[in-house]
Amino acid sequence: MALTRRTLVSAALAAPALIGLGRAAQAATTLKLSHQFPGGTVDEGDFRDRMCRKFAAAVQERSKGALEVQVYPGSSLMKTNAQFSAMRKGALDMSLYPLPYAGGEVPETNIGLMPALVTSYPQAMAWKAAPVGRKLTEILLSKNIVLVSWVWQAGGVASRERPLVRPEDAKGLKVRGGSREMDLMMKAAGAATLSLPSNESYAAMQTGACDAVITSSTSLISFRLEELAKSLTSARDRSYWFMLEPIMMSKTIFDGLTKDQRDLIMTVGAELETFGQEGAKADDTRVEQIFGKAGAKVENLDEATLNRWRDLARDSAWKDYAAKSSSCAEMLKLAEAVA
Repeated sequence: MALTRRTLVSAALAAPALIGLGRAAQAATTLKLSHQFPGGTVDEGDFRDRMCRKFAAAVQERSKGALEVQVYPGSSLMKTNAQFSAMRKGALDMSLYPLPYAGGEVPETNIGLMPALVTSYPQAMAWKAAPVGRKLTEILLSKNIVLVSWVWQAGGVASRERPLVRPEDAKGLKVRGGSREMDLMMKAAGAATLSLPSNESYAAMQTGACDAVITSSTSLISFRLEELAKSLTSARDRSYWFMLEPIMMSKTIFDGLTKDQRDLIMTVGAELETFGQEGAKADDTRVEQIFGKAGAKVENLDEATLNRWRDLARDSAWKDYAAKSSSCAEMLKLAEAVA
């Protein structure tokens, strides 16, 4: 009987501690951050993966463990094209995601890869505080998406055979452009186009389904396209291909956090934007070194050629985008105002 009493007393004394532990466990929130790019570490690998890992480490440290962010690279959590829709539904917490991939659901997002609209990093980075950035943020919020961290990347062209530098070079080529609008410009130049995520580019080039891939300098490196390409059109000096690839979050999940946690996420996201832009710029140079070492011919766009691409884009992609809706027309007008 005494043993039974001791057991009951011990259990009673332990109960408050167990309840406290349960409360502490409930207070910790785990967020899953997915992206399509190769995984690495905080210090090595694709800068987009590194950026996600730095984000995770900073959020966990500053929240004192109340928030944990788990990073899933290489579309290991879910397929690339499913990620935006999953965030909208609250089925995925976060993603570093090429914004124009969402163009099928939200046409306005194709502004994030409008050929020859953005042609420099200073111009790209000015969007966030400009009316076009505020408008884009509002549109995404209305679709249940929070834009956490702005990341822009310039892109170049990896070609299996002949270079793709001038508009006339595109005739007869099968080209992966990365967005509907980029495809429209390439079609206007005489190319055939195919739509696929950048992480499927290697297989497309390897099988001959694609002659030339236009994608960010970082993806040209991370997906090892130098192994298949004989030519690179670099983005180091100038480019008609600038893509917005932000870290985004489901508004449903975001709204379920405390105000302090929401503020922390947005603060860390903003702080990492400098790291993201420095990583993108560094890869614009590094891609030339990697492709050149592999034996590819490296070319750069001059201003006159860029202007020719812009004229072609204005008459094809820009016109098509503006005709989609009054909202798209307004977005384009606001974007053109950012010099």
